[in-house]
Amino acid sequence: MNEPLAYKLQPQKLNDIIGQKHLVAKDKVLYNMINNKKIFSMILYGKPGIGKTSIANAIANELEVKTRFLNAVINNKKDFDIVVEEAKMYKGILLVMDEIHRLNKDKQDLLLPYLESGLITIIGLTTANPYHKINPAIRSRCQMFELKELDNKDIKKGVMKALKSECLKGINIEKDAVDYIINLSSGDLRYAYNLLEICYYSSNNKKIDIDLIKEINTKPIFFHDHNDDGHYDVLSAFQKSIRGSDVNAALHYLARLIIVGDLDSIYRRMSVCAYEDIGLANPSVGPKVLACIEICEMLGLPEARIPLANMVIELALSPKSNSGITAIDLALKDIERGNTGNVPNHIKTNSMAYNYPHNYKNGYVKQQYLPDNIKNRRYYSPKETSKYEKLLKDIYDKL
Repeated sequence: MNEPLAYKLQPQKLNDIIGQKHLVAKDKVLYNMINNKKIFSMILYGKPGIGKTSIANAIANELEVKTRFLNAVINNKKDFDIVVEEAKMYKGILLVMDEIHRLNKDKQDLLLPYLESGLITIIGLTTANPYHKINPAIRSRCQMFELKELDNKDIKKGVMKALKSECLKGINIEKDAVDYIINLSSGDLRYAYNLLEICYYSSNNKKIDIDLIKEINTKPIFFHDHNDDGHYDVLSAFQKSIRGSDVNAALHYLARLIIVGDLDSIYRRMSVCAYEDIGLANPSVGPKVLACIEICEMLGLPEARIPLANMVIELALSPKSNSGITAIDLALKDIERGNTGNVPNHIKTNSMAYNYPHNYKNGYVKQQYLPDNIKNRRYYSPKETSKYEKLLKDIYDKL
């Protein structure tokens, strides 16, 4: 009776999924797996409200296999033991596991042999980056599928579906109110459903307008949609303001991203700036960004805004150097063009001709390291925007 609207409208088939066409559209990977009646262990990852649970549920329905739903945090080891016994009884089971990045070692050790044998097929769901957060033993037994952010057209499709359903019988909603809910959702369809349902039951005549929505949701709205332009324009402006050392503009765009709760994008852009734009001019800033991200994850919003502000100010006001990215890009271009050559014999594995630098004065001995055909290549061009890289330049020039 108390099932939320998002649960009632959950897709039952793959062709009911909104968005994620790169996975579920005709002749795409999940579509073909279902048609071939074969599924493999996988991890679906992406932001909240974009269809991870819906896809897992649709797969289970389409294949009509014995399925169990567990949460890596809430369910204990005994629950996992029961799933293993059921798998043995039914000669196979599909296990859909939410928060798979939080799976502890005891539960992992229990599941691994059954994943290996195929007795248990797992669909893991997570908002975290599985390449960073999920145990390699689990990861190596699963295929990773990233879900894309939903744009406003996707959210509108979902909202219109809800408005036509029996769940919101008699609803009367103004067109601009529909658009307002879509923009507030920031690409999260579940959020749009929840807000729509609350508005529906908060009105005495089932009429929804913008004033009612504002009473329920006080989050400000501005042009920061998650379609191809608005969202990425703000992210671009954020990074370019840091690169351009405009601390006030950087804080403005940081505030926009905080308002919509897009911490993941903030983390990524700060990390890129630390190494691409600041780099060797202030090498201590990279570890500082990582520490900032860790403390923000522990604090959550709104408190996370404080370390984020401190970090963005330091990033914007740090000296800048892109010598690192320029150097590696030149090296990559050489390899792409076939400018490689053989490793010199004296630095090959177990070579007796190798001169061990630590046996020489100042830990240095002149010998060739690059292949013959590019032995004089110089990729690194140091800048003098900071004392640290000027020191590196002096060493580089001396060598």
